[in-house]
Amino acid sequence: MSTSDPSAERPRENFIYDIIDEDLDQGTYGDRVVTRFPPEPNGHLHIGHAKSIVLNFGIKHDYADRADTQCHLRFDDTNPKTESPEYVESIKDAVNWLGYDWEDHEYHASDCFEQFYRYAITLIKQGDAYVDSLSEEKIREYRGTVDEPGTPSPYRDRSVEENLELFRKMKAGEFEDGEHVLRAKIDMSSPHMIMRDPLLFRILHAPHYRRGDEWCLYPMYDYAHPLEDAIEDVTHSLCTLEFDNNRRVYDWVMEHCLDADEIPARPRQYEFNRLNLGYTVMSKTKLRHLIEEDLVDGWDDPRLPTISGLRRRGVPPSAIRSFCREVGVTRSQSRVQIGHFEHALRDDLNPTAPRVMAVLDPLKVVVTNWDEDEVDWINANHWPRDIDKDETRPVPFAREFYIERGDFREDPPEDFIRLAPGREVRLRHAYFFTCEEIVRDEDGTVTKLRGTIDPDTRDSTAPDGRSPDGTLHWVSAAHGIPFEARLYDRLFGVPDPDAREDHFTEFLNPDSLNVRQGVLEPAVRDLDTDQRVQFERQGYFWADPDTSRPDALVYNQIVPLRDTWSGGEEGLTQEELAQQRREKEQRKEEQRRRSLEGKTDPAEHLDDAQRDRFTHFHNELGIDREDAATMAGDDALADFFEQALEHYDAPEPLANWTVNELLGRLNDRTVAALPLGPDEFADLVRLVDAEVISTRGADEVFHELVENGGDPEAIVDARDLRQVDDTEALRPTIQAVLGDHPDEVARYRDGKKGLIGFFMGQVMQATDGAANPELARTLLQEELEPAA
Repeated sequence: MSTSDPSAERPRENFIYDIIDEDLDQGTYGDRVVTRFPPEPNGHLHIGHAKSIVLNFGIKHDYADRADTQCHLRFDDTNPKTESPEYVESIKDAVNWLGYDWEDHEYHASDCFEQFYRYAITLIKQGDAYVDSLSEEKIREYRGTVDEPGTPSPYRDRSVEENLELFRKMKAGEFEDGEHVLRAKIDMSSPHMIMRDPLLFRILHAPHYRRGDEWCLYPMYDYAHPLEDAIEDVTHSLCTLEFDNNRRVYDWVMEHCLDADEIPARPRQYEFNRLNLGYTVMSKTKLRHLIEEDLVDGWDDPRLPTISGLRRRGVPPSAIRSFCREVGVTRSQSRVQIGHFEHALRDDLNPTAPRVMAVLDPLKVVVTNWDEDEVDWINANHWPRDIDKDETRPVPFAREFYIERGDFREDPPEDFIRLAPGREVRLRHAYFFTCEEIVRDEDGTVTKLRGTIDPDTRDSTAPDGRSPDGTLHWVSAAHGIPFEARLYDRLFGVPDPDAREDHFTEFLNPDSLNVRQGVLEPAVRDLDTDQRVQFERQGYFWADPDTSRPDALVYNQIVPLRDTWSGGEEGLTQEELAQQRREKEQRKEEQRRRSLEGKTDPAEHLDDAQRDRFTHFHNELGIDREDAATMAGDDALADFFEQALEHYDAPEPLANWTVNELLGRLNDRTVAALPLGPDEFADLVRLVDAEVISTRGADEVFHELVENGGDPEAIVDARDLRQVDDTEALRPTIQAVLGDHPDEVARYRDGKKGLIGFFMGQVMQATDGAANPELARTLLQEELEPAA
């Protein structure tokens, strides 16, 4: 869908919308739905942030007819060492450019420092927080491991009075950085390491870009984040899955800082999958490294996934919104093929980009049977026949014109159907042309072609019905406008540079930018300067907003025209399509873009050894093509999977966990750097397959394995995560849940059957995810609909 109105774009169904629907039905927050987009202003936003922007601001639009909706733009500016006004402005500009407006709801965490401090004083007075004087290394050491409980700090039992005095001195700047911290007093033996007295405040003697030197005491994210939500009356706090474990601290802060009468309507945190896009990196740290090492040309380099880079490249905001809607919102981590993004761009640009001709690698052609001063102005369509637009442009045909150098072969292979000596081709919108002579320089390089046109074939049709196989685009030499074309390819040569053992910059694609000096047809002068156009048979382009000038045009390639396997490409004739297919067969290892099912070929960039692995995974082990290609393309990941397979012979579930869970949790780490090995990973998958633990329990075990390693069975036993699959053991919990929610029970029995999901959530929460889902659902239905 191509539109400048975000409210016209409806989302795919997702679990977040299900939650909001249920909350509105139950009146959890009255008729309010308040979300927020809370970036830290320490860099430019990228397309991963765009997904969160589209989700949060999209909810504001999508529920406007049912509720009082707001979406806040909040800057989590609690780290003065990395934040700046430049990044604040770039974030506001990006959100605006994407089509969203936060109205008067702009907030900064730094405006709440006084409130955060007062809440901390309350926690100290309640005995729920204390000043710790251990060093950072000692705090980490005292925290323990997944298999061993933490050790209480020797400062944990300081009196309330001493803690208050020290905390006031911390605020007054009487201590050095790191000399003291404020910690929550929760449980040093908790099986959840994040709950072992997490840090709430630290000392940083650094000027803040908004508060100057007023403060040297700064709150930690896990403390400030929930309080900001509460202060702003946010209802649904949406974040990505890496913050799943942080929800425990989020809830603790809410419960211990807010008054009891505020708790029922307090914000709730929900986690969704982040957007991992292939052939690039999404880490701000890595993006900053590319910039600081001059490997790219700043935050707005068109090769980067930053919103400023995509914007400069010419990507329309409507295409980004459409793509973010299409990839969906789930609880499963995955990597999105870059081809899906390119497909979304073509879909958006096809009906909006007028067609013109451009030659990027010019070779001059002279028509010997055409008068030197004669010009034929041909009326050519700006749009193909399948688009309901009738705009045309005048295209001059003269004695000399340019074609693409690659469209001529002196000694062509059998399937080459473009121009060759003695061969006739169709000039798009113009005449049939036959090459009769080749002109070379002293080095033997072809510099010019000579030949004749058939004057009876104007508009590319012949009275006798003949039809050349080849069709070429061209530009008049006398009328053409010189320009610079910047052709962009994928930034990295591998789909997952983050997952490689080597430093990620080793996989930069040396051909990610290719600059050509070409010629454009003059009709481009009549288009708006910011108009995105299709160069016929080349791709979609737009004038670079920073460097293009009327007397020196520079065009960036937004996306090429590569996808012809589905039976047709925008703006191309059937002859051109046949021509491109033949060429594609010649170079299928380099250019193949579609599989037999009509989808992007996930194995297109694998080398020979990796393709052998892909074939083994897909054909012999029965693994999904996408998953097989993802693993085969990453040697370390494939080795890990194969070793896990030796320990537990279950290819499909192991592959599913490897691609959708393990890969998503790597972030900036390599497989080798993980604290768990293939055997432990295989044991976890076996526990899930055998239904020893639920999916929710598996997520908890997997998080601990990724963070700290350990034995899956031991973690399951230590946390009592084995599924409750005994009917008599589970039935009392079911009955207690129903007894606690009599109104919902009545509504269910009145026909509101969708509430079964609500009851399932309550049961899973009551059993900490240990209830067997199938058994729980069966027992709920028995209790809710007792036999007559």
